[in-house]
Amino acid sequence: MAHFDLILRGGGIVGASVEHADIGCIDGRIVEISDLRGASAEQVIACKNLKVLPGLIDPHVHLRDPGDPAVETIPDGTRAAVLGGITSLFDMPNTAALVASERVLEEKIDSLTGRSWCNVGLYIAGTRANATSLETLEDHANVCAIKVFIGSARGELLVDDDESIADIMRHGARRICFHSEDEARLAARKVLFKAGDPHRLHAEWHDVECAFLGTRRLVRLAEETGRQIHILHVSTAEELDYLKDRRDLATIELLVNHLTHYGPQIYDALGAYAVMNPPIRDRRHYDAAWAAVREGRVDCIGSDHAPHARSAKEKPWPDTAAGLTGVQTSVPVMLTHVNEGRLSLVQLVSLMAEGPARVNGAVGKGRIAVGYDADFTLVDMAHRRTIEESWIASPCGWSPFIGHACTGWPMMTIVGGNLVMAHDEVLGLPLGKPVAFAGSAHSSGRH
Repeated sequence: MAHFDLILRGGGIVGASVEHADIGCIDGRIVEISDLRGASAEQVIACKNLKVLPGLIDPHVHLRDPGDPAVETIPDGTRAAVLGGITSLFDMPNTAALVASERVLEEKIDSLTGRSWCNVGLYIAGTRANATSLETLEDHANVCAIKVFIGSARGELLVDDDESIADIMRHGARRICFHSEDEARLAARKVLFKAGDPHRLHAEWHDVECAFLGTRRLVRLAEETGRQIHILHVSTAEELDYLKDRRDLATIELLVNHLTHYGPQIYDALGAYAVMNPPIRDRRHYDAAWAAVREGRVDCIGSDHAPHARSAKEKPWPDTAAGLTGVQTSVPVMLTHVNEGRLSLVQLVSLMAEGPARVNGAVGKGRIAVGYDADFTLVDMAHRRTIEESWIASPCGWSPFIGHACTGWPMMTIVGGNLVMAHDEVLGLPLGKPVAFAGSAHSSGRH
């Protein structure tokens, strides 16, 4: 009789379609998908009435560690992730020690051991100073991508001139991820506003042309250098229309926020707690984002989880800190969109598991298939629940989705064959590992 470490029994497995089968796992890998009623296991999880998704991935998270522990730490942020059904996340480099060198990267990787509840991949910041080192840095086994801010950043992190952007593009081969807003236009427009103006004017300051101009610049430079790019948090109808004929060159990320909220209503409702970059825009852009999802023109969906202290969020606009929490809430919010008919569960898996793994080259992630990692998100599509502040694990303690009524909820999270969350209880020890990425010299190439 076959024996496994873990069997998931009787769930609806979601991939290219939905099928009912059992899943057998050994040593953190999927080894068999079939009828395993005659097999035994150290742990058997009954999945009746649950959908079994490949471990969902949040490709856009700011854990703020190292930084201010009162805002967030790796243990807090990854605990929030597994409570929300996320099994892997990719952490942005703009922490107190900028992840832009081999030394800081190694320190960050070391800091994950015994502290991370989910798997973590790391971005390297692309800067003017490290451009010539990026070929080496991007080759590290646990680096998901290079991240470049061409706007809405300060100091070393900001790379806003074409010559420097092109220099970064010429060093390395993997896809580069960009925050696409034009810094010169932002600076020119800032003088149009004064302290204490309404929060809804944030979308006027960071206007459509600011984002669209940045994306046009990046595409032109990508064409000149031959480097593939990934445009993070695309927020405008204009960008989505422009990029649809450039799919071979540029991949696209959308955010849960831009698919759920729209202005000006959300600013009237949440004020400072709706302020992010690029901003939440009006209904025209919301509708365009959903049209792009329906037409298969989007590669992945992320949260851009970016916690701030309440005191920073509540400064008078435009000094309000830009950024919203989201890693814990993205799955229930998106499951609700599935139940409301905006996308299918198969599409959700494509955008929140397969897509992030494909764009970034995550090894063994994004699918339920023999040989892949035993990462799973188990969801109850009929479960109704309202997001409450008491559920939020991040020390900052707030979410723009407080009061959001959800239908569909993550019931269990399994990371590397270990049940780490069941019915709102985080279990065991933090056993998350650094994610390995294809294209690096150290990755196994398993995919």
